[in-house]
Amino acid sequence: MIGPIWEGGGKVLPLLILTLLLPVSAGAETLVATREDGTEIARFDVPQGTEWCVLWNHSVKGFPVSDCYVNQAGRMVLMHAHLPDFAAGLDHIPGRGRQVTDGQGGYFILDINEPVPGNAYVLRPGAGPVDHRLAVGDAVVSLSAVAPRERVRIALLGSTDQ
Repeated sequence: MIGPIWEGGGKVLPLLILTLLLPVSAGAETLVATREDGTEIARFDVPQGTEWCVLWNHSVKGFPVSDCYVNQAGRMVLMHAHLPDFAAGLDHIPGRGRQVTDGQGGYFILDINEPVPGNAYVLRPGAGPVDHRLAVGDAVVSLSAVAPRERVRIALLGSTDQ
């Protein structure tokens, strides 16, 4: 039987082991989007292994584009992208992931596995129909709706950064 820690003795070790095995928020990471002045636009819990995407509509062709990241041991890592066309500004850089067809005239770039320096980057969301969005699971926040053409910092923060 595991008793309170203050009872001491051999009861502390089983409690410590149980505590280490339970899922806890310590060390959990958070994805945060902020304006240049530090005003928070979005905040999501993104535990180890969680994926999120930055979505937008191509400014000329209007089709949806995505760059998807994962929390890999506390690091923001670009994993894959979907580009429905080789339109202006969209291309695959040889040696950076592998390009495969999406079966609909576009392509995926898979296995990019590129850590983002400093776990953060700045994006200037496009206005109107470009609609840059941050998507985590079913939750989607339009960065363009609240900060069009502003500098928005997207950062993966560890428990010590928050």
